[in-house]
Amino acid sequence: MKKIKLIVSVLTVMLTAVFLAGCGSDKSAEKKEAAKEDKRIKVVATIFPEYDFLRQIGGEKINLSMLVPPGAETHSFEPTPKDIKKANAADLFVYVGGDSDEWVDRILKSVDNKKQSVAKLMDMVKTVEEKEIKGMTPESREDEDRDDHKSETKKAKDDKSEKKSDAKSGAAGDKDGKEDKDGKEEKEEKELDEHVWTAPENAIKIVRKLSEKLGRIDPDNKGYYEKNADAYIAKLKKLDANFKKVVKNGKRREIIVGDRFPFRYFADEYKLKYYAAFPGCSTDTEASAETIAFLTKKVKKDKIPVVFHIELSNAKVCTSICEATGAKKRQLNAIHNVTKEDFKSGAGYLSLMEQNLKTLKEALN
Repeated sequence: MKKIKLIVSVLTVMLTAVFLAGCGSDKSAEKKEAAKEDKRIKVVATIFPEYDFLRQIGGEKINLSMLVPPGAETHSFEPTPKDIKKANAADLFVYVGGDSDEWVDRILKSVDNKKQSVAKLMDMVKTVEEKEIKGMTPESREDEDRDDHKSETKKAKDDKSEKKSDAKSGAAGDKDGKEDKDGKEEKEEKELDEHVWTAPENAIKIVRKLSEKLGRIDPDNKGYYEKNADAYIAKLKKLDANFKKVVKNGKRREIIVGDRFPFRYFADEYKLKYYAAFPGCSTDTEASAETIAFLTKKVKKDKIPVVFHIELSNAKVCTSICEATGAKKRQLNAIHNVTKEDFKSGAGYLSLMEQNLKTLKEALN
């Protein structure tokens, strides 16, 4: 009996030792894994398109995060202190550069990281102006008032600056003053369309340049990034070819979007005629009666089978038009952001654009 107790005691000690050794081994492995992660370059993207392009290129070699969370409205996003801290620690910070991420300027001014590299999507492709076409609801009075206030503030600052300059420059200042008296004014700054990623041909250029950027920051993995970028670009080229085929074989070249229109680059690439309720960066959600009447008449007259709305939209305008015309309501993904469900399921630029391919085919036939 004593021998049995002794054997049991010995076995218990041995099993305990093995268990503790296993725990120690697990903790050691976790520490090693954490150390491994720390060695990866830190990359911060502001919104989903950049994030998805970067994860396709960088894969497991980068520590990637996105500031604007899935499901959030990008145009009203405000960064938290945690976001600013994350951006400050990034080796590469990627943003769009349009009106919807003006808050990025505040982040970049606060960054104290001399080694940080910054990439702006709108610098990677040829940009076009935001376009307000026939039928669209103009920007709200509130937005106009805000813009007028900005213009007045800027003009006051410019006038003050000019007076100082004139006082210092004497005769030269008088000459400049005459030009002002003649009525010459500084040209208004053009509002550029920021949704550059909506055209696959632009996506290809962006992916290539992001790959080059990662390769310069992390030369040890340059070949890895290039290989991933090449494989992804091949898929984007196939997507582009499929869109061209759908448009070529379609019965019409016109689309109606009962929502904001962030598809200028997409429409230009495939030479599509379009009508929409609001410009791409409009903050309005309530279309005017004139806009709804105009789009409803267009759908009926041109026998448009599908009316689009964009993701994360209340789709009220689209629904109203469809109810009045019998057209089908479909979502056209601008991919400015994605729902929490899509993000968790692993949806990406390619899969969402392939959904667009199907709905566009339906709309053009």
